[in-house]
Formats: sequence, C-alpha cells, structure tokens
Amino acid sequence: MNSPATPTIRLKTDRVPGHPWVWSAQIVKPEERLPPGSVVDVLDAKGRFVGRGFWNGHARVALRLLTTDADQAIDAGWIASRIAKAVELRRDLLRLDEVSDAWRVVHSEGDGLSGLVVDRYANHLVVEYFAAGMWRFREAIHAELQRHFPGASLYWFAEDHVQRQESFDVRSNDAPAAVDVHEHGLAFHAAPGLGHKTGFFADQRDNRRRFAQLARGRRVLDLCCNAGGFAVHAMKAGAREAIGVDADAAILDVARENARLNSVEATFEQGDVFEWLRAAIARGDTWDAVVLDPPKLTRDRNQVVNALKKYFAMNRTALDVIAPGGILLTCSCTGLVGEDDFIEMIRRVALNAGRNIQILHVDGAGADHPVASNVPENRYLKAVYCRVD
Repeated sequence: MNSPATPTIRLKTDRVPGHPWVWSAQIVKPEERLPPGSVVDVLDAKGRFVGRGFWNGHARVALRLLTTDADQAIDAGWIASRIAKAVELRRDLLRLDEVSDAWRVVHSEGDGLSGLVVDRYANHLVVEYFAAGMWRFREAIHAELQRHFPGASLYWFAEDHVQRQESFDVRSNDAPAAVDVHEHGLAFHAAPGLGHKTGFFADQRDNRRRFAQLARGRRVLDLCCNAGGFAVHAMKAGAREAIGVDADAAILDVARENARLNSVEATFEQGDVFEWLRAAIARGDTWDAVVLDPPKLTRDRNQVVNALKKYFAMNRTALDVIAPGGILLTCSCTGLVGEDDFIEMIRRVALNAGRNIQILHVDGAGADHPVASNVPENRYLKAVYCRVD
C-alpha cells in the first residue's frame, strides 16, 4: 500500500466516478502544489476512499484513476504487472505472434495503463506517452518491455500538444531504422517513430483482410490509401485491379514499395481526394469495391459537428463512383465521433444520393486494441462495411 504520506485529492461529490478520467471542475483544488504526475489517493466529499491514480493540476484531466483497491500501490511493480498482463493477452489468448509481428502491446485505458501506448513493429517498440504520471515511471516501463521483448529497440516520444497540456518534457531518443513487418502472410514497410508516415496502421489489420475477401474479382479504389494496405491485400486476394489515392506523395512511394514486396500490381496516384473523385465522376468512372479511410478529422469536442459534415461530403462524393451492387468500406478514426453518429451520417448520405445502402458489418480496431467498458472513447476506429445498390 502507498505510504501514509500519499497526498489526497477530494472530489466535490460523494458519487463514485464512472470513468477513470476526472476533470478539474469535479475536484476540490488542493492547498499544496503537487508536481504533475504525482500519485495521489482520491477521496469523495465525505472523505471515503475512491481510488488511486495520477494527479495533474495543469491538465483538463486532473485525475487519471488507476485502481479502486486501497491495498494496491501505484509503483514500479504495479506498472510491470500491468504490462505483463497486456503482453499475456496478446501472446497467449490472441496468439498474435502467429498472425503478425506488428501489433499494439499496450492500449492505454484498455489495459489499465491510462496515458501509455506501446506499438510493436517487428523488433522495434514505439512508446507514446500521453500523461506526466506515466512519464515519471518510464524507467520501469522500458525495463519491463525489454524483459518481454529481449533485444528489441525502444523509441519513446510524446506529441508536442500533449507535453504542453500535461506539463512534462520528453527527450526522445533516435528513431530506429525502417523495417519490414508482416501480417496474414504479407509484408509491409514501416518506419517507426515517424508519426502517420510509419506506413503501417496495425489497427486495420483484420479489416484489410476482411475487405480483401469481399473485393475478390472486383475493381478496387483505395481512397486516403496511405501505404496502400487495403489495395495490396485486395490484389493478393484476387481483386481484378486496384488504384490507391492519397495527398501525400512520400507515403505513395511506400505504397508502391509495398506492392513490389508482395508481387502485386497496383496503381497509386497523388491528389486531393475530392478533386480526384470529381474528375473520376466527370469521366464516368466507377468501381465495385471502394474503401474510404481518411485521417483523424478533429481532436476538439467543439468540432465534432464539422467533422461529421466532412465525413458526409467525402462519403457522398465517393458514392458517385460506386457501381450498383458495389462494396463500400467507410472508416473513421476520429474517437470523438461516436459509432451511432457515424452510422447516422451514412443513412443521410444514402438518402441524399437516392441510393440504398445495406450495412453488412460494423467493426473497429483489432483485439490488440481492447476497450475498457467504462471508457467508450477508446473505441476510436469505426469500420462500416456496406453494399450499395
């Protein structure tokens, strides 16, 4: 158990929080100044123990509750046990090593480690910090990861806006060299530590395979294709042809390399998706299997309505190049956009276009991205499979 000297933070109410994030407006401001990331005991308005977690008076999320067990100390041993449990899930239950050497090792609240994400790319581990409290335990985190992945290189970082919000300073080490990773028997190029240009998103692993099965024998259009994962999987599964479109010229070079690695022929073109689609519509071009997987549209709760308008515009335009009876896989990785709102957007797109859309299946990230039942925000990825008449 933590030392009796563990600082305490009191809530304004005697209601137990139903979420591990507690906002600054929900707590009584402590008299003493506590460093960001301090481990604290949380008490309700009547002084009863609620939980233990990280305190950060500089952040909107003032408290990150980690345990409700008064006998559990938040220390290096606790951190190590949580990481061990996360690795056990992936290796022993999900058996991901049999499928891929690129998967999420730790998924923040989904693994009870709020503020920590770890991704594996072959023999490299990329550690992303979202909370000052996790950064304070970095030595324990890195040591435990290297125990489970002996010989692996570690690259750690935190995005600038996170460091500002959480008031901590991360000194990143050098990113590892680019590497080839594998999933379902296919190879893909990845450059760990280069943000969205890693060229590989492990969260779409199972969706790439499912879409490829549906696209067999069809002409495929992969919009916002990034490194061409959907197009390459589709061609390997027997699609007739595949075209990928993305605004980023550098990532399209990676996509072409991925096609070469897997001995498939796919075409990749640079362009703004809206402009590219309008030109295709003007030519009368259609495809019978389309995937639309744009990047995150907002991190701001106040911009969710605008994000949904953008999703509507993209999907409505894409519908005009889908042949009758065609397949549409439309995705959103914007965590603030809920699944119900995303599906409602699809309903409105169908109504506006005067076309029938059958929703065949709704999926999300792979099981290596578990979602805590009380943190629905962690289910950020929506992947909706449709048939368009």
